[in-house]
Amino acid sequence: MEQVEPIEEYALKSSGNEKHESDTFTKVGIVGCGILGQEIARMVSSYGIDVIFLELSNSKITEAIKGIKRDLRHMIKRWGMTDSDKRAIMSRIRGTLEYEDLRGCEVVIESIKSKTREQSVDTRKEIFKHIEKVVDEKAIIATNSTTLVITELAAELKHPERCVSLHFISPAGDIPLVEVAKSLYTSDDAYKRVCRFTRLLGKRIVPVIESPGIISTRLIAPMINEACEILMEGVADMIDIDDTMKIGYGFPLGPFEMADKIGLDMVIRWLDNLYREFGDIKYKASPMLKKRVRANHLGREAGIGFYEYDEERKRIVPDRHESC
Repeated sequence: MEQVEPIEEYALKSSGNEKHESDTFTKVGIVGCGILGQEIARMVSSYGIDVIFLELSNSKITEAIKGIKRDLRHMIKRWGMTDSDKRAIMSRIRGTLEYEDLRGCEVVIESIKSKTREQSVDTRKEIFKHIEKVVDEKAIIATNSTTLVITELAAELKHPERCVSLHFISPAGDIPLVEVAKSLYTSDDAYKRVCRFTRLLGKRIVPVIESPGIISTRLIAPMINEACEILMEGVADMIDIDDTMKIGYGFPLGPFEMADKIGLDMVIRWLDNLYREFGDIKYKASPMLKKRVRANHLGREAGIGFYEYDEERKRIVPDRHESC
């Protein structure tokens, strides 16, 4: 049974001198605010914490803010959130183009997308270095990547002991679980603070040994790949394959719906990284995935992947003719 910690340890602001300031969480940074970055920003802000996210351009900042507001509108319609709740959440979220604005963050989470493993590793290493220049030496620097190991990303930092892999599963606000992996450098103190932060967000911590794909990605990516093979063989159509996993096994999304939500280009990068690491043929990306990515059918955000989507990112259900 998981040990219960005193509630004082989760305080957003220090209530006295009994806790070190590094144990408080008042400001969180996010580098890269795509779909998952937006979900993390919205979730963290809903717990009363200021969020600053870094993007590459003002247009991307505008796009991210628009996406967060859209998700909040859906929550108002479906879950009873009020307009005042929405305004409060949005008031704590701000975009920036400058690393300097990450100063004062107790936790900074890298959540970027990149096209190749080489680009991904090099870019993330540079991001980590830029973050380290502006944050306190006790601040946590985390990656949301699962197929790249945090030891490699942290190796060139002056203080690699504060780096961890902190993997939120989409939708980050709804999934009550986070995978947390130490690097070879991660200190026990940093790990404890990361665990305190994730519990503050109402998450169950799954401690994992550092390994490409850890648990979730290593299971999901091959499942999507195999679903493509089943479809290519003509065993069943796309909707029936998705329904089999949803109705038959209780998955909230079928493999094709899941691929569209993740992004087909991201699924291919996961598979390529896993294949490079393990050399197992099951991680070779299906031609069906590659074909769609070449056509820029990247999934929900692009408006088309395996399925088509409207402006609100809702799936357009295709017409079907029942065979029996």
